Amino acid sequence: MGTKLYVGNLPFAVTSQELGELFAQAGEVVSANIITDRFSGQSRGFGFVEMSTDDAAQKAINQFNDYQMKGRGLKVNEAKPRENRGGGGGGDRGDRGDRGGGGRRW
Repeated sequence: MGTKLYVGNLPFAVTSQELGELFAQAGEVVSANIITDRFSGQSRGFGFVEMSTDDAAQKAINQFNDYQMKGRGLKVNEAKPRENRGGGGGGDRGDRGDRGGGGRRW
């Protein structure tokens, strides 16, 4: 398995294919995905590129971090595993009290 890279500050018009083609300059690209909003389908301005080797990943970081793409400076670094990112917003879920019966009507 390759090394996954986080790519931030992407121009919203860039496609996953364009991202993959750019990173192929640094080595073999296993996959390239731009994250989109699940409702609108629009780019969220970041994505992930998986490089086939650690060497290719390091070369891509060196080559494309702060790289100007369509007027925006890319931010490229090694992706962090999902489970280490935190809870996704406030740890107060247990403090909200009883939510009731889920809309049951009597």
